[in-house]
Amino acid sequence: MSRVKLLGVNGSPASQRVEWALKIKGVKYEFITEDLQNKSPLLLKSNPVYKKIPVLLHNDKPIAESLVIIEYIDEAFEGPSILPKDPYNKAIARFWAKFLDDKCLPAVWKALWSQGEEQEKDKEEAYEVLKVLDNELKDKKFFGGDNIGFVDIVANFVGFWIEIVEEATGVVLVTSEKFPNFCAWRDEYLNCDKVKENMPSREMLLGFFKSRVQAATAIPK
Repeated sequence: MSRVKLLGVNGSPASQRVEWALKIKGVKYEFITEDLQNKSPLLLKSNPVYKKIPVLLHNDKPIAESLVIIEYIDEAFEGPSILPKDPYNKAIARFWAKFLDDKCLPAVWKALWSQGEEQEKDKEEAYEVLKVLDNELKDKKFFGGDNIGFVDIVANFVGFWIEIVEEATGVVLVTSEKFPNFCAWRDEYLNCDKVKENMPSREMLLGFFKSRVQAATAIPK
């Protein structure tokens, strides 16, 4: 019997992606919560290059980086496929997953927390990448078609977290007028039972981000 452990943080989109993949495959695992301000020797040993979560330990062998871990889970364990079987469709899924992580998430995150003169510039950059997603989702229920797949799992931040951060910061990026296809996808996404079962508490996340906003705007005495 294989031993599976996941080093992560509750409320982390990257950790949640991996948990979702494990649940799709029906893999039992132990979740080990990391303190990112005081990283454990196990984390530093398991991911000495990036020193980041998540890290999957499968029979004590470490695999790091959420996209890499999800692909490993898909290949290493029996159960429903996460990535497409067709080589071309698999390559396209990897492309969009990389776009989400490399382009979309950084631009959106920066715009949500930007202030002052830089805010409008940062929002325009976020709009550009969101428009790309909006175009890709035209006439699609999910990124892979009729069923949630690899790219939808990777898109958990824009699907779930972004609206919560918008509420906390007061910065609104996504509207149905600007991004109708994206918003239609998000509605399908949030109403999907699989998504509801695998997302952290909205109240917990909203409280966390509101606290961060308060800390950032606090005037030192």
